[in-house]
Amino acid sequence: MKVENTQVQMRKGILEFCILHIISRGEVYASDMLEELTSAKIMVVEGTLYPLLTRLRKAGLVEYKWVESTSGPPRKYYTLTEEGRSFLEQLDYTWDELMKSTTRIISLKGTKSKTRKK
Repeated sequence: MKVENTQVQMRKGILEFCILHIISRGEVYASDMLEELTSAKIMVVEGTLYPLLTRLRKAGLVEYKWVESTSGPPRKYYTLTEEGRSFLEQLDYTWDELMKSTTRIISLKGTKSKTRKK
């Protein structure tokens, strides 16, 4: 088993959550999302981002509008729908619970489990 495979799966697991948070701040263009994710060391490519945005739109969590650009073709700007905001609130709760649980588990390094029989 390669550690890289597990690392990729961990990042994929939080990608949707991070994208929804980025969009929740206001209208955002896909390339700006890519830039923010990359700068946060969540490596993602356009071939991953666009299908995910399409899936989120079809699920009713995000919507987009076309905005004319002076420097090229029109751009798609994404925003969260009300359903998307509610969905993200639920994910925030889950994230908080996972963080607490994970922190509790990994902070016990080197100690024996109290549930283990001797």
